[in-house]
Amino acid sequence: MVLIASDVWALYSAKMSKEVDEGSHGPMKRLSTMFSSLQVKIHKETQPRPAAPPLMVSSSLDHHFFEYLVVVSLKKKTREGTYEPQITYQFPKRADLRTSQREEEEKSLKAILLFCFPEGVNWAPLTEYSSETFSFVLTEVDGSRRNGYCRRLLPGGNGARPPEAYCIISRVACFGLFSKIFDEVEKRRQISMAMIYPFMQSLREAPFPAPGNTVKIKSFIPESGTEIISLTRPLDSWLEHVDFRTLFRCLTDEEVLQVFASTVLERRIVFIADELSTLSQVLHAVAALLYPFTWQHTFISTVPSVLIDIVMAPTPFLLGVQRHKLEDVIDQSDMLIVDLTEGTENTFITCIGDESTILPEKLQMELLQALGCRRENSTSEELNKVVSEAFLAFFVKTVGHYSYHVKRSSGKPGEFQKKSFCKAIESKASRHFVKSFVQTQMFDIFIQEVERQPTQEGVFYKKIVEYQESKKKEKTMRGWVSSLVV
Repeated sequence: MVLIASDVWALYSAKMSKEVDEGSHGPMKRLSTMFSSLQVKIHKETQPRPAAPPLMVSSSLDHHFFEYLVVVSLKKKTREGTYEPQITYQFPKRADLRTSQREEEEKSLKAILLFCFPEGVNWAPLTEYSSETFSFVLTEVDGSRRNGYCRRLLPGGNGARPPEAYCIISRVACFGLFSKIFDEVEKRRQISMAMIYPFMQSLREAPFPAPGNTVKIKSFIPESGTEIISLTRPLDSWLEHVDFRTLFRCLTDEEVLQVFASTVLERRIVFIADELSTLSQVLHAVAALLYPFTWQHTFISTVPSVLIDIVMAPTPFLLGVQRHKLEDVIDQSDMLIVDLTEGTENTFITCIGDESTILPEKLQMELLQALGCRRENSTSEELNKVVSEAFLAFFVKTVGHYSYHVKRSSGKPGEFQKKSFCKAIESKASRHFVKSFVQTQMFDIFIQEVERQPTQEGVFYKKIVEYQESKKKEKTMRGWVSSLVV
């Protein structure tokens, strides 16, 4: 189950409702009811999607960098003394939308307000504030996903003032690229808001580059003249929204495996940190470890304070919660709560207790050995390659034989033979793990796509073929050595 933009706003509306006839448990009942209805709705209506990189949308859906940019400012309420986020700038204008489109866009914009300032309404004016960049995901009714990229900074001026947020909504998943775009936006904002428009206009008119390619944007700045800004898309496009450095800076390799094990079994997991950037980077990194499978449930990288009751939902989730809200989640049982503070003595604030035994011991050791090959001074691309290939190899060895157990008849979709698939696994420990994994929704969605597609392709299938060929060569070599000994 995933949250769509309208659901986020509906949850917020329910939370803020002043109904009293249901008593103190009213908001929670509405929340639970909404989650139950959403789960039924998505189970019935959501069509299985092809296995894709976690929480990403193919750029083929949109040939432009972004859909729109909004500036969200904190406006003080005179009577209450609190602050309310408001959109003070938007590019391009949405006046030309049809009524139905405008209504849906309005819901998305209201959700964006919550994600840009998830801390809530209690702010104190600041004289210093370190800008930070983070991201979130909005899932639409049709299952498509839009990425929200946010840069918060202190606007120009004198005296204490609240920060403001620049938010770009795009169907493109490429965090590094949009971080560079924000650098340019921030530079122009220091001169004048009017300087942002021509840059964003040039960016919107430019085609989104293919993996490994570069697009050049011309932009004029007073006293500097015309600048040429080069934006290069990483070659490994399926990992372009991910940077594993923060994940492995906050957690040890063994802790990462325990988090991965809980995620694979689709459990309820909450990450705790002070910085929004840490939360969003870690959650996207954890989801990326699941490739070629895709997290199908609630995913909120930074939970707005007004929606903190979402931790009580009985369904699986990956949530990022700021530390000041820890007391609101710590009393929850049957949940893994992960403290992302570097060097903390108690990383797992609460846990089930079996996290270190979920994965087969032999494969755990192989994962740790593979992760140990990374270098401290490696680039983001190098680190991504080492980490992604380690976890991809795990899935190749545990479920890579799936295609042999899809029964196909001419002109009909295939039919997955779950019993024979599990029985074919020689290792008892691996078989025990796989029997649990095949019950997850992410595996079910993946295998449904396999059943519909007689021809398999992609990175995962390529790795499976390579692994099977290496096993055949190994078997042949053993036979050859055996014959020499005889």
